[in-house]
Amino acid sequence: MLGWFKKKFSKKSEDTTAEQQAATEIVAPEEEILQPEVPAIPESVLPSPAEGDVELAAVPPEPEPKAEEAETAQQTEALEPEAQEIKISKDEAAPVSLFKRLAEKLAKTREAFTDQIDSLFLGKKEIDAELLDNLEELLITADLGVATTRELLDNARRRVGRKELADPQALKVAIKEQIKSFIADYQQAAEMVMPENGPFVIMVIGVNGVGKTTSIGKIAHKFVKAGRSVMLVAGDTFRAAAVSQLKIWGERNKVLVVAREDGADPSSVVYDAMDIAIAKEYDVVLVDTAGRLHTQTNLMEELKKIKRVMGKRLEGAPHEVMLVVDATTGQNGISQAKLFHEAVGLTGITLTKLDGTAKGGIVANICRELKTPIRFIGVGEKMEDLRDFDPDEFIEALFQGRSSETKPTA
Repeated sequence: MLGWFKKKFSKKSEDTTAEQQAATEIVAPEEEILQPEVPAIPESVLPSPAEGDVELAAVPPEPEPKAEEAETAQQTEALEPEAQEIKISKDEAAPVSLFKRLAEKLAKTREAFTDQIDSLFLGKKEIDAELLDNLEELLITADLGVATTRELLDNARRRVGRKELADPQALKVAIKEQIKSFIADYQQAAEMVMPENGPFVIMVIGVNGVGKTTSIGKIAHKFVKAGRSVMLVAGDTFRAAAVSQLKIWGERNKVLVVAREDGADPSSVVYDAMDIAIAKEYDVVLVDTAGRLHTQTNLMEELKKIKRVMGKRLEGAPHEVMLVVDATTGQNGISQAKLFHEAVGLTGITLTKLDGTAKGGIVANICRELKTPIRFIGVGEKMEDLRDFDPDEFIEALFQGRSSETKPTA
């Protein structure tokens, strides 16, 4: 995934335990029910019946590779035992078509942002005070935020005063470059590296309705395509729909889902899942969490507890605390992000619904305000519409003029 998720990876032990825990229910996806039985989960890592049953929605193991494939894989391991990198696979379509698709998906966002700038500058031959004042109002209403807009316009006014910007088109280029810098400055820390021991644990947080569970399913798909073993954990035990939705994504991706009954303690579900993930040597664990109103103190305390439980079971976990934000919520999304950041410390952001009525300024504003990298952007309902965030590609697509050719950056 743009090379940000990598690690030299050693071969894992293939030993499995033959014991079957009676208190654990293993449910295969509907289309796989007649396949061979699922390997048993070690008794030592499962909760006792008194603690409550853990439900595992799983899939049978894949068939053994053909002899030729196995021989090729064995030769590769023998020659390069420490050279395997974990990367999220990118879409295989040509760069031009990928950029064109992004530009098309951002059409509504572009209409609410850069097209408005174009209209403001239309027919203008010089930069005057009225143009700058109107531009300031436009940027604030485009969710760039008051502080970010003032910083941008103060810099523009200084450059105009020094005669560095001669006309409105030069001003537009300057605005584009500074917005890009707001984003790119905090993308440099975007690399996520696998821990030396245990799975890579991603704690996903966000309020209800932002597309959190759907984002988890799509992120899981990226890891599966990259050849990683993935576990999903239903930590949102307060909404039956959330658990059901996560199980559907587990079936689509053919990955294990760990869940309990409605109303169970989320921390205990997460602890049990961590035990299983460590024992079974999963590569990635994606943990869904409750998303009640971010202003509720009890939710924040619950998230802090879940984070502590992860850290006690596996040092360094969670390795990523990812906030999912609905880009159409504007400044309210920024307020949400700040409160979550104060509670659990964010390390990455996923922005959803950028194909809707979102105003592009929120991308720069959230980067500048939180100093946190954006991992993914959602620009549609399809699996491939959760895209790895590339600042250069995003800015070029956002600022693409009405008559510009659709082409990627050099």
